[in-house]
Amino acid sequence: MQIGIRPLLMPSRPEDASQTILWGDEHRAQLEGAAAVVEAEGDNVYLAMSLRNPGSGIAVIQGWHLGLHDFGVEHPHAELEEFRPQQRDLYIASGDTGFWQGALRDRGDDEFDEAERIATRPRRFLVELLYTDHEGGQRTIGQFVVGPREDGGWMCSMVRHWYLDRPDPR
Repeated sequence: MQIGIRPLLMPSRPEDASQTILWGDEHRAQLEGAAAVVEAEGDNVYLAMSLRNPGSGIAVIQGWHLGLHDFGVEHPHAELEEFRPQQRDLYIASGDTGFWQGALRDRGDDEFDEAERIATRPRRFLVELLYTDHEGGQRTIGQFVVGPREDGGWMCSMVRHWYLDRPDPR
């Protein structure tokens, strides 16, 4: 039964509609299909990815984790307590597009300086999203890579999924 309502988050497609993303402090960014946003402004680093849900259930993004370590090193997914909670609910309906957004707002945060460096001197990094179905079940971690494009923008692509509430298929 659960497999019939399982969400699955993936990067959106380049032809998907652009979205205007608004953070709680009224910072805005335009997010194109298959793209990401990485911006440092003042004492904030803003992050976003354009996503789609080809799965059959509603996806609810519960939290996020940055992977700022050396990209070439094999790395297991973050532990649940390492995920930063979303400040607002982010839902992506089955068969639809949506987005993830996050921000670092504290210069004392262990990851702030490196995230700010990435925004000004682009390089690839990882974002892990913890998401569930609309009832909070079927916990899944999706690992995405965010990297610079030749035109100065950012793109995102999928790396791996881990299913937490059942045996992983790998």
